[in-house]
Amino acid sequence: MALKHSYTLLAPIYDAMVSGPLDAYRKKSIARIKDSHNKHIFINGIGSGLDIPHLPDDATFTGSDITPAMLSRAEKRARQSSLSIKLEIADSQALPFKDESFDIIITHLILAVVPDANLALQEASRVLKPGGQIFIFDKFIRPGQLALMRRLLSLFIQHIATRTDVVFEHVLKTCPQLKLVHDEPALAKGWFRLIELKKL
Repeated sequence: MALKHSYTLLAPIYDAMVSGPLDAYRKKSIARIKDSHNKHIFINGIGSGLDIPHLPDDATFTGSDITPAMLSRAEKRARQSSLSIKLEIADSQALPFKDESFDIIITHLILAVVPDANLALQEASRVLKPGGQIFIFDKFIRPGQLALMRRLLSLFIQHIATRTDVVFEHVLKTCPQLKLVHDEPALAKGWFRLIELKKL
């Protein structure tokens, strides 16, 4: 089942599945943005818009998602906010934006969902301005980590909901223009991580 179709089915229950404990880490990730004034910020894979309540109000935003059902939920959240935000359907692996379009990119729970995390990070880097930042919250296994259960689980659920076998360090190597600035363990004994990158 394609992720677009599975997330259409998951949309009505998605918030109940991933909010709660994850909300605090979304907030913590976004709070690392120190200068948002007049910045153009891209929320890559905005989903149902769970990041929206935590966004600063002095920036302009573009949010994208591949699933219309998820994006419609994000639109409802956007209307309830005072943010300047534009939403559109887009694939994180082939973004419809010009090079160097954004000052900051927020990528929460996307790199370990898309079929090709390398392409997704490369596309994020492409549309980011030099000196711009990418803020990531997601689950990754470490280089050399056996994580046998996670790797096996990924075989069954990667086409339905998410991957559980992504090694972030391998993904980052495909984007030499991105520099690791911050890497902090979060939930599940460090399986989830808060990461900040800067484009050189």
